[in-house]
Amino acid sequence: MFVVGLPRRPGWGWWLGLVVFAVALLALGLGWRDPWPADEPRFALNAVEMLVTGEFWIPHRGGELYADKPPIFMWASAFFIWLTGSMRIGFMLPSLLAGLGTLGLIVDLCRRLHGPRVGLLAGIATLATLQFVLQAKTAQIDMLLTFFTTLGTYGVLRHALLGPARGWWRAGFVAMGAGILTKGVGFLPLALLPVWGVISWRGRHQGQARVTPLRLRDLVEGLACLLAVVLAWGLPMILITSLSDDPALAAYRDNILFKQTGERYADAWAHLRPWYYYIVQVLPWAWMPLVLTLPWALPNWWRRVKRGDAKVLLPLTAVILIVVFFSLSPGKRGVYMLPTLPLMVMALAPLLPALVRRKGPNRAGFGGLVFFAILLATAGVLGLVGFAPLERLAHRYGVTPWWEWLALGAIALALALALKPRRGMTAITLFFFCLWGWWSTFGYAWMDPERSPRDMMARVSQEVGPNGEVALLNFDEEILLHARSRSVHFGDMTPLEKEVPTAMAWLAEAPEQRWMLVVDKDLEALSCGDLGQAVELGHQNRHDWLLLPGTAFAGCPADRFAAPIYLAPTSVPANGAGRYFGDASR
Repeated sequence: MFVVGLPRRPGWGWWLGLVVFAVALLALGLGWRDPWPADEPRFALNAVEMLVTGEFWIPHRGGELYADKPPIFMWASAFFIWLTGSMRIGFMLPSLLAGLGTLGLIVDLCRRLHGPRVGLLAGIATLATLQFVLQAKTAQIDMLLTFFTTLGTYGVLRHALLGPARGWWRAGFVAMGAGILTKGVGFLPLALLPVWGVISWRGRHQGQARVTPLRLRDLVEGLACLLAVVLAWGLPMILITSLSDDPALAAYRDNILFKQTGERYADAWAHLRPWYYYIVQVLPWAWMPLVLTLPWALPNWWRRVKRGDAKVLLPLTAVILIVVFFSLSPGKRGVYMLPTLPLMVMALAPLLPALVRRKGPNRAGFGGLVFFAILLATAGVLGLVGFAPLERLAHRYGVTPWWEWLALGAIALALALALKPRRGMTAITLFFFCLWGWWSTFGYAWMDPERSPRDMMARVSQEVGPNGEVALLNFDEEILLHARSRSVHFGDMTPLEKEVPTAMAWLAEAPEQRWMLVVDKDLEALSCGDLGQAVELGHQNRHDWLLLPGTAFAGCPADRFAAPIYLAPTSVPANGAGRYFGDASR
């Protein structure tokens, strides 16, 4: 794993090769695409808005307070966009660097615990895993969160298994605090503590010190470090929002402290899934190809558990506890499992040298590769003959990758034939690397025109003219991110029936220079207007878009105070957001 002939003590050439390959794999495609929905445009917009307004402490989105997440990821995005001068490059760097940092922590800890060969195999296994590479190439919060939780895990395990190392212990809790300021659940490494406490207690009573003792004093000190980091942002935020007379700031405080934490976990209102969602629908693909080794890893794990091997027991039980923790919440997303991946690699690491030589895992890898070959080849053929569901998919995303799918299927089949079942894990790993190479080049080139409204918003700017203003009804962040004309919206959570009368009032104030950008699914709410005046903008991100002049809505019912109106700072030409988009005229 997926390397045949790896020496017991790899030389510097192996380590250099791992670093170069990791950077090449994860950085391939950097700067070749815009932020894509659902989450990427939101955080890029937050970051650019911070840069043009100078308001960093409390994030905004289109001039409206954004209370869904704490600010660390947005700070990181803003920093790299500012540093590179490019939104296209900067918005992806936090995830890329967090992925490389996470990889380095996994490799170093496995090297220290099990030797250099296992450390190198752990690095290759991490790079082979689908969800890891996917998230390192995706500008969502979760890769940065995973870096902080992995650093927290690293600090805890350096102290527990290789300690005492109280400096790393404190650093681990500082990282957990930073993780909480990234996405709330930065405390996940605390899942290591229950079993560590049991092993520590047994060791004291049996006279066998298998781990560094878990002492109450150390725990209190660690939690104090975590709390200090959280309060470094949280306390000023609470003071700013509590001392202000602005009710929106008070709502922001209550939202981020209560609704986005305990309420979101216990009484989720979105992404509702059954309890078995992660086990059945996420982990089988997210941990691929590692998941193929589990039938042979389980007996080995059981033997190590029975003899109390803390090096395996701690990360393995932490994985189980974290999966259970997220499964108990009704709201579930696949990305929530990403922080479990480093722990799973750490639990598998000492088994990897044996697993990659066994027939069973290699035959499973070979079978998986053949399955992908058949799936891609079949899909490619069906697409070429006009299979209706694939035709609908092609229309939805604006791409027809049938020949490319056939080519990828052929690559999978060629690897299977060349490496045969005895090297099945190597074969499927190489195929995944080829898949990422294709996706990061051809995939980006094909999907970006459909997923990014950059060209559509450039046309909107031309249609409305230099003095034109645009109202975004039921707005999407990607639309607002690329808006080149002064643009307003009516609040992220405002119902459409309240947005429409406020939009009509806004348009009526200057109907000759004001316009409204509308998506096809919202046209029914605009039946009072003359839709025949619409400028058709074409298909974008699964919908058809129209631009309507203010004059099309003369006489429509209006209510200026039915909804708030927010002017997006990034859309105001004088604010200079264009320099981050390579557009001097913006």
